[in-house]
Amino acid sequence: MKSKKLALPYILWMLVFVLVPLGMVIAFAVRDDAGNFTFEFISKAWGYRDVFLHSLWVALLSTAICLLLAYPLSYIISRAKARTQRTVIMLVMVPMWMNFLLRIYAWVVLLSKGGPIDSVLGLLGIHVPLIGNTGAVVLGMVYEFLPFMILPLYTVMGKIDKSLIEAAQDLGSNGFKVFSKVVLPLSVPGIVSGVTMVFVPTASTFLVSQYLGGTDDIMIGDVIEKVFQTDRHTGSALSLCLMVIILLFIIVMNRFGDEEAVGV
Repeated sequence: MKSKKLALPYILWMLVFVLVPLGMVIAFAVRDDAGNFTFEFISKAWGYRDVFLHSLWVALLSTAICLLLAYPLSYIISRAKARTQRTVIMLVMVPMWMNFLLRIYAWVVLLSKGGPIDSVLGLLGIHVPLIGNTGAVVLGMVYEFLPFMILPLYTVMGKIDKSLIEAAQDLGSNGFKVFSKVVLPLSVPGIVSGVTMVFVPTASTFLVSQYLGGTDDIMIGDVIEKVFQTDRHTGSALSLCLMVIILLFIIVMNRFGDEEAVGV
């Protein structure tokens, strides 16, 4: 009984700041100003399907790159000495102490024409646009959300019993088999958590594409921000469609994680 009372503040918080706003978004998406039920605004949201597809592509690409970078790094950290682990994790967390917008501005300075990176590449005879394209947007996404992939992977890998790896090696397994039969299956929960934690914000974020992308790199988060300023109904419909897509992704990832856990 006491534990239920302790959960009351959290329940009230969720009700006021999550469920009520969500209900308002749904109401604005399917009702006009007169209160009549309509799919007009959902139909308008369908007109932005190309932006949705581009946003999902950028989110999936950024998530995949984060996973490829974070997985070996997390494994190395988890097998290091305790003091080294604390130091490296702190270094991973340090950029997150800085304001999100300031970190984006830093990349604008680094990638802009005549900036440090452009100047170095110019000395090497390489002249390519570093900003105002999809590559710059993906780079910004990876930089911003890589820690969200590293932390759950590191946490799960740190719990893998070293004796299991040693046993596999004693039984004659080479490095690839140890990885594929022991490390990878046991790290699936971390992969699922990391992929979810990176994909959700990258699919819905804004500002990154505004500062680092070009005219063809607009993300659905930027569209929602602009549409809401003039048409709250269409903006709510866009938000509702994005929430449904993210919810479906989370359901798929959770089912995938459950199936892998059963397989192990």
